[in-house]
Order: sequence, then C-alpha cells, then structure tokens
Amino acid sequence: MNMITGLTRGGEEYVPAFVMDINQANCIGCGRCFKVCPRDVFDLVERDEVEGLAAADDDYDDDDYGDDDDGFSDDTAMVMNLKNAMDCIGCGACARICPKKCFTHEPQNVAA
Repeated sequence: MNMITGLTRGGEEYVPAFVMDINQANCIGCGRCFKVCPRDVFDLVERDEVEGLAAADDDYDDDDYGDDDDGFSDDTAMVMNLKNAMDCIGCGACARICPKKCFTHEPQNVAA
C-alpha cells in the first residue's frame, strides 16, 4: 500500500509521521504539546481519570525545566491524552517539544 506523502513548499516529497501513542506514565502534564499542536489532537486530563495511572506513581513534576510550580499538585496531577488522533497532520511538533519524549509517531498508509 502507498504511504501518505506531502510536498514541501519547494516541491520536495516527504512522509509525515502521525502520533500513534502517548506514554502517559512518563507524561508530566506540562501542556507543551497541547499548546504547540495546530489541530485538536490532545486533551489534558486528570491523571486519576486514566486507567492504570495514579498521581503518586511518577515524577510528573520533575522535568528539570525550572517550572515545577506550574499550578499542579498531587491532588490535580494532569496527563496528556489523545483526544482526536485522526486529526493529526503528522507535523511532529508535539514530539519535538516534549521534555519526556512521550510520543510515538509512525507513517500511515493511504486509506482506500
């Protein structure tokens, strides 16, 4: 099957890689990916709403970026969730900005 391809403004062909998964156990809920995403792909949710995660399980606020006082506490720990993965355009901005490297991206086949 053919992979989805795009063209740069200069006419060069490229293969975009679309977001497939978020490693929520590593996610610190900083919201950087949410802010940089040009589409409505992500949703910041409370960590205890995600099955298998608990606020005390991870170092969700230890990101070495000096912004540990981001408004989240143990009671309101947040994590990123895929809201609408099918709206992803494969730009990869979320993966480039993520301090914990939580994203998995893959090229996709053209839907028939």
